[in-house]
Amino acid sequence: MPPFTLTVNGRPHTVNVAADTPLLWVLRDNLGLTGTKFGCGIAQCGACTVHLDGEAQRSCVMPISAVASAKVTTIEGLSPVATAASHRVQKAWVAEDVPQCGYCQSGQIMAAAALLATTPDPTDGQIDSTMTNICRCGTYQRIRSAVHRAAKEA
Repeated sequence: MPPFTLTVNGRPHTVNVAADTPLLWVLRDNLGLTGTKFGCGIAQCGACTVHLDGEAQRSCVMPISAVASAKVTTIEGLSPVATAASHRVQKAWVAEDVPQCGYCQSGQIMAAAALLATTPDPTDGQIDSTMTNICRCGTYQRIRSAVHRAAKEA
């Protein structure tokens, strides 16, 4: 197994894993970053969403060999202060009381942050078409409200 070097949350890491190892498992099992969740394993639910160079990507099907020199950001690296949920999307999630069971929330937050980075004031339609993550608890209205709140706090 060749070593792979990747930048996660601003820090370089070298891991010795098979080239087809999904990024999700590298993050969770090799780097101990367990905020990114396993949901479906087929890139449909979005619980595994991380940012690759600022774009939301499903990490459960992304082989480590495809990450190359991309900068990976996980939910743990979204806030500039590691001990506080200080990113505007995280603050909006709390203010709108979005989480119910909470399992999908790291992926939802990462998808919302990527959306707002490219679309600062999204419409409901843009939110609905971009936020394709699944929430089994059905908190979609609160998710949409939180995205609008975060957009206003930019």
